[in-house]
Amino acid sequence: MLLSVILMGLFTFVLNLPMGYWRQGVRKFSWQWIVAIHAMVPVIILLRHLMHIGFAWWTFLITVPCYFGGQFVGARLRKRAQLAAAGGSAAPRAA
Repeated sequence: MLLSVILMGLFTFVLNLPMGYWRQGVRKFSWQWIVAIHAMVPVIILLRHLMHIGFAWWTFLITVPCYFGGQFVGARLRKRAQLAAAGGSAAPRAA
């Protein structure tokens, strides 16, 4: 069961990468921003059913951070891509 939840967390993280990338490029609190955040929720619920994980409280301790982590990392990837396209360094340099 724990392996299934860990795999579910990994799937959740990976599925949210493009959504976070998209969310970073739209105006905050617009309908696109809301869709970018919530579009994967039905997919995650479907995966929970298909993987027979259910909705035990402890499963959320793994999947919720993965959900927001995917959003965060996707947004960071977009920021780096924009910085690189603008001619700046994609990674900050240590002084």
